[in-house]
Formats: sequence, structure tokens, C-alpha cells
Amino acid sequence: MIPSDLFDQWQSGLADGSIVPYLGPGVLADVHSELDGRSIPATSEQLILAMNGGRPMAPKLMYEFPRAAMNVELKARPQRSDTLSRQHLRRHARWTRAAVHDWLAKIRPPYVIDINRDTQLLDSYAGIPHLLVLGCARLGGTDYRFTLHVSDGASYRAIAPEQADAGLPVLFKPMGCPLPQPSYIASDADYVDYITELMGGFAVPSFIKARRRGKRYLLLGMRLNRDTERMVFSDLIHDAAADFAGWALIAEAKTTRSVASASGSASRSLTAMRWPCSAWACRAESIWSAVNLNLETADSRPHSHIASFVDQRCGVCAFS
Repeated sequence: MIPSDLFDQWQSGLADGSIVPYLGPGVLADVHSELDGRSIPATSEQLILAMNGGRPMAPKLMYEFPRAAMNVELKARPQRSDTLSRQHLRRHARWTRAAVHDWLAKIRPPYVIDINRDTQLLDSYAGIPHLLVLGCARLGGTDYRFTLHVSDGASYRAIAPEQADAGLPVLFKPMGCPLPQPSYIASDADYVDYITELMGGFAVPSFIKARRRGKRYLLLGMRLNRDTERMVFSDLIHDAAADFAGWALIAEAKTTRSVASASGSASRSLTAMRWPCSAWACRAESIWSAVNLNLETADSRPHSHIASFVDQRCGVCAFS
């Protein structure tokens, strides 16, 4: 059970920007089509099925979405991105809202990282000016691995990084999004290019680099059991608070393990806070109950700042 004082700390930190929400596929676990009840493609398996017309691929390809997307790309099927766009955009108005997004919409944190490829975060900030950063890969004619757009509350327009008003709320979608123009990080080749440039500093605008210093992060819907997710996470939280970098809510995880940082530096310490609970999350139950993923086999290769830890039903781990 999450103590009320910790939950209050999160809410106040999200509101004043000292805590940054980092959203993964689990926050969309309660999102369904209003037409036929199907779940929105968010997890690795769901994205693979959406990309492949609902048909499973070979087991080695079903392991992780980037691997499957690379296979499709190598078969010269350029409609990969179009398929993703159709899944998230064509029926966009008929998806139910995620409880976590409704909760965040009331707070409107000044900086949000969302690795999902849907548009619900954009909907939460509709009507107010903000900046939108979309990850991109394998593009010529630019030094960056992001595109930058500003919203006046009604529509988006592309701007150069030096034109950005650093005081506006920032929505960072590193894996892309169908709006305002479809842009996705999907295949292994995309991730190789993106992570390489991310480590070199070219995938994050300078105003975000300044803003993120000393921040803590609240990970929601992230399992961190795949290399690609952990490596992106590790670099996006660079310059986090020195004492500890934040918390992760992981449903029904059963393992604890120490891991090293993605850059190969010394292992980061992990302080796990555990308390048993018979239901998800105390005061936050109505919000977090939707984020209830099945535990996948943890990848044993060390690549991130964080280890999976939760007791029998629910818990929180603090990572540094």
C-alpha cells in the first residue's frame, strides 16, 4: 500500500516539475476501442500484431517489437509506419481514455516523457500552449534526432530548437507519434541510430537538458525488462537528482536484482521500499488499478539504472 504522504509528495512534485512522469505501455492497459472493445496497441506484442495484420510472427520475432519491425522492414514493406499510424490515428477518436492520462490531465506536469506512440498525452494538453518533441531516426540533412513543434492551444507548427520558449510545458515522445506528422522509432535500425545519437546528445533539445537537471522520475507502466527500453530510459534521465533518481511502480513483479548503468559505469544502488497490500495502491487505487501487467521474464543483461522490485501484489522501488 502506497503511504498517503508519498502519494502527496508525488502529486506536488508532478505539479511543480520537480518530479517527471515517465510513461510506458502499462498506462494504456485500460484503453479500448469504443467500436469493438479491442485494446489499443501499446505493448510489444500488441504492436507486433497490429503491424502484421493481427497475425503472430515467429517466436524469435515476437520477443520484442523492434526485432519484428526490422524483419518487416527487411522484407521491403514500407507500410510499417502507415500501419502504426492507422492503428493510433484513424480510430483515435473512438478509443476510451486512460485513467492515468485523465489523472495527469488534472495536474498537467510541466515536463512529461511518454514512450507510447498514441496521442492521449497530446489530448491532455489541448487548449494550452506547449512544446512537443518527437523522436526520429535515420534522417539526413539534420544534426538532430528529434522534431520540435509548438502548439498555440489549437494547432501545431514546426520550429527550430532556438525558437522554443523554454517556459512552456514540454511533451517528449521519444518513440514518436502520429501527430502532427507521423514519426516513429520502430525497427532495430531505428533504435540503433536513435540511441547512438541519444548517447551523443543529439536526440534531446538543449532546453530539456537544462530543465532536467536534478529532477526525479516517476515511472508508470514500465517493466524495464527489455534492453531497448532500459537504454533509452538510462540516457533520458541523465543529470537526475544525485541522491536518488525516482520511483517505479511495477505491478506483480517478483524479482530483485542489481544492475549497472547503460554507459558501463559503476553499478547504481537500489533502495527498495516494500509494503504488502491486498489491493493496488491505497488512495491511488482508482488510477493505478488499471496498470496491472503480467510479469514477463526479466532480461538478465545489465543495462539500466533500475532493477525490478515489487512484493507479492504491489510495491514501489526507489532507484538511484
